[in-house]
Amino acid sequence: MSKPEFEIVISKTGKVTVEVKGVKGPQCIEYAELIKKIVGHEEERHLTGDYYAPEGEVRIDTHTKGTTS
Repeated sequence: MSKPEFEIVISKTGKVTVEVKGVKGPQCIEYAELIKKIVGHEEERHLTGDYYAPEGEVRIDTHTKGTTS
């Protein structure tokens, strides 16, 4: 199993957005709860396709950061 990664973005207004990567299925909720404890507040939660993917399934991210069309 790969190690989980967290993409954490803090906006200019102070809003914190966290995306858990490298974890499939409901286990990602455990990591989200950990971040929630650290930050202290959660406004909303959005489940990604990884939450619904079986643990053995591999998804390929075709989005390339830093490029413009």
